[in-house]
Amino acid sequence: MKINDSNEVIVIGHKNPDTDSICSTIAYANLKNQMNDGKRYVACRAGDVSLESAYVLKRFGAEAPKFVSSVATQVGDLEIDEIVPITEETSMRAAWKAMREANAKSQPIVRKNGEIAGLITLNDIAKGNMDNLDPEVLAVSKTPLKNVLDILHGNVLTGNADAVIESGKILVGAGDAGLIKAKAEEGSILIVSNREDAQLAAIEGGCAILIVCLSGNVSDAVLEEAKKRSVTVISTEFDTYACARRIAESAPVRAFMTGEEDLVLFDTEDRVDDVRTVMQSSRHIAFPVSGKDGRYIGVIDRSSLLTETGKKMILVDHNEKTQCVDGFEEAQILEIIDHHKIGNIETKNPIQFVNKPVGCTATIIYGMYQENQIAIDPKTAGLMLSAILSDTLDFRSPTCTDKDVKAAETLAKIAGVDPHQHALEMFSAGESLEGRTAEDVFYGDFKIFTKGDIRFGVGQGSYMSPDNLQQAVELVKPYMESTLAKDNTDMCFFMATSIADQSSRVIYAGEKAEEVLESAFDVEKKPGEDGILLSGVVSRKKQMIPPLMQAID
Repeated sequence: MKINDSNEVIVIGHKNPDTDSICSTIAYANLKNQMNDGKRYVACRAGDVSLESAYVLKRFGAEAPKFVSSVATQVGDLEIDEIVPITEETSMRAAWKAMREANAKSQPIVRKNGEIAGLITLNDIAKGNMDNLDPEVLAVSKTPLKNVLDILHGNVLTGNADAVIESGKILVGAGDAGLIKAKAEEGSILIVSNREDAQLAAIEGGCAILIVCLSGNVSDAVLEEAKKRSVTVISTEFDTYACARRIAESAPVRAFMTGEEDLVLFDTEDRVDDVRTVMQSSRHIAFPVSGKDGRYIGVIDRSSLLTETGKKMILVDHNEKTQCVDGFEEAQILEIIDHHKIGNIETKNPIQFVNKPVGCTATIIYGMYQENQIAIDPKTAGLMLSAILSDTLDFRSPTCTDKDVKAAETLAKIAGVDPHQHALEMFSAGESLEGRTAEDVFYGDFKIFTKGDIRFGVGQGSYMSPDNLQQAVELVKPYMESTLAKDNTDMCFFMATSIADQSSRVIYAGEKAEEVLESAFDVEKKPGEDGILLSGVVSRKKQMIPPLMQAID
């Protein structure tokens, strides 16, 4: 059994997702599900939804992709053995029988609410049977009388079948009545033959529980005397030897199990890398698994790690390691759909890698709908249109191609919206700074890049209003220095892009950030200005990153 669906494929965009990443993820998952190849494709995201994306989702009645913080292999991805659990009151014999029938070496133990209470192994049972010669084992372990009845196939002739044994030694009454009476102790559990004189002697000797062997007849006189003295009388088919051997096996497993405080257990969301480390340093042979609610699910052991296959995923709108969801190295990447430069992703097997020089990933996905002759519904069309308008800045970006424009025109007709009016409303919703923090604005659309040993980040916000742009700059600038240590970057930049003026005011942090920026664009920072104004620079992918890379070189 695997908790996580092995047929599920995660379709996911980059960290700090923009509108293209969010909308293209939904559109591609929808396309793959309609192609019906037997897998289930789930749209996911690796970060928060921006204000712009939230507006788009609401405008077209779409749900946000599922948030996934990591795709590392988890316990839920392993083969979990569905061993039927037992309760804490289950007898040692019943536990052994359950393990024998399941060909298992251990038996999970749960409480009434389904939570894991402990684990008992064949070794525990062997020790309990071979090493335990304590005649008070039933009393010490507070054994339910029902366990004794089950083990001995017994019938209660007098007394309460629901009672719990809390005192008394296990004794065997042999010989004449005088010897039996002398041997009996107050509150003892006395095993006797089917002789009436032996039974009466045991009762008179003060036993609390009288076990009559060989299904012997118990006279009314014996039963009457037992009732007077509050003695429980049990009749069993076994002889005294078999009875003496078996009765200790009625002790509950909680007396011999490895309890929760000493137990090594996992939940379905634990990472397999962590599990492997724990297993290597543990003496245990089996490890119970619980779900999010703490309830028992099954058991794994070291051999379970051999079934590890990792989650399956498709990357949308990115192919750089620094932009991937955490744990991607452990996942199976099946496809990459992207419009950026080819990055440094490595895959375990050959995959479908669709990479085209267009302004938006949604344009590529639009073409894939056409190729597979799958109709685009109005909601999906609206999402894909929004992605294209966002990434191309309403066709103003130098990254925009004829393919982007043609795809957007067709999608706008399907969605029933005016593309330019929708773009204006979308950008206006996205640039609002009301209630937003510097962190929120800076990381709203942020990516990390590497060049040699240099690691740098570039965030971007697009604004129709000059006032909003200036407010964003003033909000983010004092915050940027703190992001260097947080993101382990040498320098960082924030592009406050004016859609109307087709320019970006770039603010920065890092020891050599200003030098690199001036070298990249052959400009000098003007005294008293916030950052450096780059006229005509609106595309991070095409106009910002290549010059920065060259300057760093």
